[in-house]
Amino acid sequence: MVQAYILIQTEVGKAANVAGEISGISGVTQAEDVTGPYDVIVRAEARNVDELGKLVVAQIQAVEGITRTLTCPIVHI
Repeated sequence: MVQAYILIQTEVGKAANVAGEISGISGVTQAEDVTGPYDVIVRAEARNVDELGKLVVAQIQAVEGITRTLTCPIVHI
């Protein structure tokens, strides 16, 4: 299992709508709108890195109002 935080920038005023829509996507365990340089932070999981990439590109980035994403895989050192 691969887990990651996905940091999202949105259009002005769209953070709450984006977080709400993303929270319904399979593989997303948490989606919160926040303040700071990013507008939404998502925690997601997938079976492998390829599936995580597909989740981000095909489903999360398709949500209207997103301008940029940054995917940060979780590592256990």
